[in-house]
Parts: sequence; C-alpha cells; structure tokens
Amino acid sequence: MAESLANWFIQALGGMPPEVIVFIISMVPILELRGGLIAAALLGIPIVPAIAICLIGNMIPIPFILFFITPIFKWLKRTKLLRPLVEKLEKKAMSKSDQIQKYEFIGLMLFVGIPLPGTGAWTGALIASLLDIRPKKAFLAICIGLLIATTIMCVISYLIPYLVQHVF
Repeated sequence: MAESLANWFIQALGGMPPEVIVFIISMVPILELRGGLIAAALLGIPIVPAIAICLIGNMIPIPFILFFITPIFKWLKRTKLLRPLVEKLEKKAMSKSDQIQKYEFIGLMLFVGIPLPGTGAWTGALIASLLDIRPKKAFLAICIGLLIATTIMCVISYLIPYLVQHVF
C-alpha cells in the first residue's frame, strides 16, 4: 500500500524536485518515513540524503501532535459535526495502544520502529498524547523508533534491490 501511495504522490507532485516530493511524502500520515524512503529509492535519491530528508520530514509534525492534539480534539468534540470523527480517530488509535500502555517507552519505540500498517510516528504520537505520556519521553521513544524503522526500510528499499540487481 505504501508503495502505491508513494507512486501516486510522485505522479501528483511531478514537477517538483525529487527531494521535495520525498519530504512531503514523509510528512503525510500513513506514508510517513516508510513511504518517503520507498519514494526516494524509486526516484533515485542516494540513501544518505534520503534518510535525512525522510527523518526530518517525519519528525516535524510530531511535537505539534504531542503538545496540541489533545486540546484540539477536546475543542473539536464540542461540535456535533466533528465529534464522531474525533471519537473514531481516538478509538482507532487507542485500539493499538495495549503494548504502549503496558511497556510505555519501549512499547512506543517498537510501535513506531516496526513498519507495519497502522503504526508509525503519527499514530505513536497520538497514542502517547492520549495516554498522557510526557512529551519529552514520548519524543525520544518516537525518535529511536524512527531510527529502527529507517534501518528496516533502508534494507527493504535500497539494500535488497541492490543485491537483486548486482549479486543475483
């Protein structure tokens, strides 16, 4: 799914420099760093700049989510129109919170670090905020998780294709 969404963004943002496309993809929920690294590999961006672009792009929204999402959600829940949407988002995020709640720092780090559908920095920050995990602690766990996800995604997006092309 991340690859098809990344391809869609690449086509939709076609006239922009590849680095800007990858940066934008890395900031988008669902795609985040995973989609950014896939797009970077597809666009031929070397691995080191790709890592920097994707990490920065994925990390920019996280402090805003950690500090402001709870008050924003409280405010939005006061409206009839948006209350169901906010409650649905909260319910979906909290349905994935068991391990984070149980193991807190390590749980959050692994939740962000293991690139599976529905995991990532955005959802991790939302869950951390809803569970009242201290923002500094949550941010550190998310950053370490992003480094784990970066390693896994670089193997998938860069190393395996390289080995397939040059070794096999």
